[in-house]
Amino acid sequence: MNKLIKTLLAVILVVQGLTLKANAASQQYYELKVYHIKTQAQQEKLDKYLKDAYLPALHRKGLGNVGVFRTLEQDTDKRVYVLITFNSLPQIEKVEESLMQDKQYLEAGKDYMDAAYNEQPYTRIETIVLKAFPKWPVATVPQLTANKADRVYELRSYESPTEKLNINKVKMFNDGGETVLFNRLKFNAVFYAEVLAGSHQPNLMYMTTFNSKEDRDKHWDTFSNDPEWKTLVAKPEYQHNVSKADIIFLHPADYSDF
Repeated sequence: MNKLIKTLLAVILVVQGLTLKANAASQQYYELKVYHIKTQAQQEKLDKYLKDAYLPALHRKGLGNVGVFRTLEQDTDKRVYVLITFNSLPQIEKVEESLMQDKQYLEAGKDYMDAAYNEQPYTRIETIVLKAFPKWPVATVPQLTANKADRVYELRSYESPTEKLNINKVKMFNDGGETVLFNRLKFNAVFYAEVLAGSHQPNLMYMTTFNSKEDRDKHWDTFSNDPEWKTLVAKPEYQHNVSKADIIFLHPADYSDF
């Protein structure tokens, strides 16, 4: 093998290696914070903090879109979901630490952070850490036509009986083509991801979006009757991989990036 061919092969291998690294880096991590609240005062204090302090600080630190979503008014368990996108796991810790050095953030969020013990802005916070699916590696801002106040965002959590069956369900979304099917049917997905840490495991989560509840129902009716879905869900290798499904309907805050 002459020197030229060897050199060309070496260049190809380097390029392939760089491509693999780039692809890996582009697969995002998500932090989903869930604030449980009981009162209107908590809602107002939390909203002010998120809108005026937290989101602007995250944007200043170079993070991309941040989503803020509220449960529907009729829900008795009031929650606010905050979705933050990261390029790596270490970045999550690094950003949280840097917030404490951000004077603008500390000043804008003073009412929230200095709240008295009996005037807390929430009852508790849950944190869920997720890794984006390879077939949907980056969170996407939905292309909807309705006003934000009218939109319905659907957050789904699929728990599996075992870790192995959770891997199988994740594979069904990726290799099985479930994400491709959702995309073809225009479900306007924000993300699909595997849960790495959280109170409900093993599981995966994903979020789809619609112009209205009627629009959502129409999409799911089309999905359930689609021949491709019927073929996929009937495959023997994808049986019994979901033991519990939670469906949460949300509205985006008017200052949400998603």
